Amino acid sequence: MAGAVGCMEEDVNQHQLQGKESKSLVIDIDHGDLATPFASSLQLQTLKFTPVTLKFQDIVYTVKLGKAREKNILNGITGMVCPGEILAMLGHSGSGKTSLLNVLGGRVDAKFEGVVRINGKPFIKSMKRMIGFVSQDDVLYPSLTVRETLLYAALLRLPKTLSKHEKQQQADSIIQQLGLSKCQNTVIGEGMSGGERKRVSIGHEMLLNPSLLLLDEPTSGLDSTTAHKTICILHKLAMATRRTIVITIHQPSSRLYHMFHKVILLSQGRSIYFGQPTQALDYFSSIGYSPAFAVNPADFLLDLTNGIVSCAKEWERGSSNQVEGEFQASIKQSLIEAYHTYLSPKLKTEINIDQTVDAPITANDYIEWTSSWFQQFRVLVERNMKLRRRRNSFDGQKIFQVLSASILAGLMWWHSSIKHIEDQVGLLFFISIFWGYLPTMNAIFTSSQERLMLVRERSSGMYRLSSYLVARTIGDLPMELILPTLFVIITYWMGGLKHEGVTFILTVLITLYNVVVSQSMGVALGTAITDVKQASAFASVVAMVFLLLGGYYIQTVPPFIAWMRYMSIHYHIYKLLLGVQYTYDDLYHCNNINCRLSDLQANTKATNLLFDVIALGIMLVAYRVIAYLILRRQNRSQLY
Repeated sequence: MAGAVGCMEEDVNQHQLQGKESKSLVIDIDHGDLATPFASSLQLQTLKFTPVTLKFQDIVYTVKLGKAREKNILNGITGMVCPGEILAMLGHSGSGKTSLLNVLGGRVDAKFEGVVRINGKPFIKSMKRMIGFVSQDDVLYPSLTVRETLLYAALLRLPKTLSKHEKQQQADSIIQQLGLSKCQNTVIGEGMSGGERKRVSIGHEMLLNPSLLLLDEPTSGLDSTTAHKTICILHKLAMATRRTIVITIHQPSSRLYHMFHKVILLSQGRSIYFGQPTQALDYFSSIGYSPAFAVNPADFLLDLTNGIVSCAKEWERGSSNQVEGEFQASIKQSLIEAYHTYLSPKLKTEINIDQTVDAPITANDYIEWTSSWFQQFRVLVERNMKLRRRRNSFDGQKIFQVLSASILAGLMWWHSSIKHIEDQVGLLFFISIFWGYLPTMNAIFTSSQERLMLVRERSSGMYRLSSYLVARTIGDLPMELILPTLFVIITYWMGGLKHEGVTFILTVLITLYNVVVSQSMGVALGTAITDVKQASAFASVVAMVFLLLGGYYIQTVPPFIAWMRYMSIHYHIYKLLLGVQYTYDDLYHCNNINCRLSDLQANTKATNLLFDVIALGIMLVAYRVIAYLILRRQNRSQLY
């Protein structure tokens, strides 16, 4: 087994030879696609690449299920993978494959026991920048095309020493290498196949030329032909560029199984085999477990991880009175004991002494950010505006919702006059609540949709959290402010409000201010409550409280709760709308008598409007800061 798992000197020479010949290796998995070199000259010359050996020993990972409950996910897992190799993790669902991959990629919240080393150096957070991680689910923006997805990733992730043109070349090179040329202008959410989406996810990580590539179930949901093409890409990628690749896979076909260089077989968080795939059947036959007929080796191994050995000698010796579950548990235990007896000692010895390919890793290999804050901000604003234009800012449903509400309100308050001031203040309050509630709910749904993308991109070190939040705030403005402006234009003049240009402009500005502040509150709620249904329900309760405290329905609020109205966005917006529309102490006609606005709205004194502007500004900043702090705390091990 020693020769099966080590990184011998002759293997190194072979890998070096393959690396020298990498320019002549081509990928032609899609018939009709242009076959292109895997390692372009741009990629080799500008992006630093260090072949790495990954070693992990005695990995123990435990998660907390409650205050006093814990569950062992991994128990003493050991292995290694060298440059130019693919290590496949096999096992039944719940065996710990994904957890082990997350540990190796530095993507777990809880601490783990054991050692993970890259080129002999202990794993540290900065090493995550030389690791590409492809999750099982293809987390991509559905409103972007393939080329836009990879281009924005290149602009954010590639070093600032490269020009924009060179980054575009790198994105185009990845598109060609992964056979995505035909669909590069296809919107991801419209007509992309599962295999194409998977290749886009792989390309997203390949842009930075990672030394170590980790993939979680890259063939999940794909048909056998597409799965074979995907593994072919990874196999040629490993061999041509000396890249180290680790994948988890549930049930590979026989032709996929034989493309792996090493496999690790997990059962209930424990190893039962590590070594070359071609030697696996011989090993299990030597300890009494062998198939009675020709079978896909991967299927047989997965049966063993579940304790199913109907084709093994041990089945014949099983007691007829033994419960099936107990029998399977005994088989699993015997496999674990055999591994610790025959394989584990040799593996640990070899991992401890084999340092032949370990290359030094210096501080120059790692930089905290590949682009400046302003560059990140500029790219994120551009991408965000494109997403808003294509996704939901101007979809037919939203336009119909706003136009119908504005026209209906205009008809209900058709040419109301100052003689009916009670009706007019009702229109102003309606404007304040409509453009307070709608932006809040939209921001909650948007935050939920973008959360997975944010975690993925931040865990890859694409941008600072502050640049993302500021870019989102600025990028949302053009798309989010057009419809409210249109609403006020229609409703204001139909409703018969004061026919003065300055008053109209101020009303528009106050409404837009309402939208921005309410949107900030929605971002904070959507960030704090990850479940969109729970966040929406909580937002509805908050909106109801703010509505009641807004100053229109209740004129005399009990003192013990009156202080809460200063937290209501509607209260301040309503005061501002009243303040620009009417003069506080002038006489108006209401209910056949002359009255003042102070008599009509005793709880909403339309004076000292600067206080309301400042209060809303504080809310705007505070909600964004709260969202920032929450995001910094959530999944802290994944976010830089």
